[in-house]
Amino acid sequence: MPSPRTRRLIADEQVLERRLRGWPRITITGKAGMPPELYRFTYRIRGLYLAGSGEILERDAHVLEVNLSLGYPRRAPQCRMLTPVFHPNFDDSMVCIGDFWAAAEGLDDLIIRIGRMIAYQEYNTKSPLNGLAAKWAAQNAHLLPVDTGVIAPPSERENQARDIPAAPAQPAIPPPLPPPPTETLETGADPWSEKIVIE
Repeated sequence: MPSPRTRRLIADEQVLERRLRGWPRITITGKAGMPPELYRFTYRIRGLYLAGSGEILERDAHVLEVNLSLGYPRRAPQCRMLTPVFHPNFDDSMVCIGDFWAAAEGLDDLIIRIGRMIAYQEYNTKSPLNGLAAKWAAQNAHLLPVDTGVIAPPSERENQARDIPAAPAQPAIPPPLPPPPTETLETGADPWSEKIVIE
């Protein structure tokens, strides 16, 4: 009979494969071990990185490596980015997940949470791994999140609901038109059009 750890690794693989199947924003791009103890994930999420010139720039693809060490699941997975990320809770060697990891948490939920972190939908400036990124995030909260899209794939229940034919639409009274704007705003303004340089 397999050990509790082996059963957990098998369950993690099955849940990850099922939950991420067909979801373009997070894909499993590598596995090692039987059952897998090492994963590589690719995120198609807008995030930030620090260029050699000191500019904070966007990138749309990120690669994460997750190592499920012998202490897993009692100990948190060892997570590190293989592509640069400018974020308060990431550094060159690890992603800070210790504040919210519990053995009962699913590996799939952790992978999605890291995606939200890359997008700056979640970040913690109180105990940062990257103090410079924490300072920048605190000063530029109006620019965040960097990616406002949905990170998690739809649940099985949501997928089933989409397959059920919708009830015939009832005629509705159109809502009143909004009042005209009192001031004009520049349309199409992109908050990232200006380069940000850290001095």
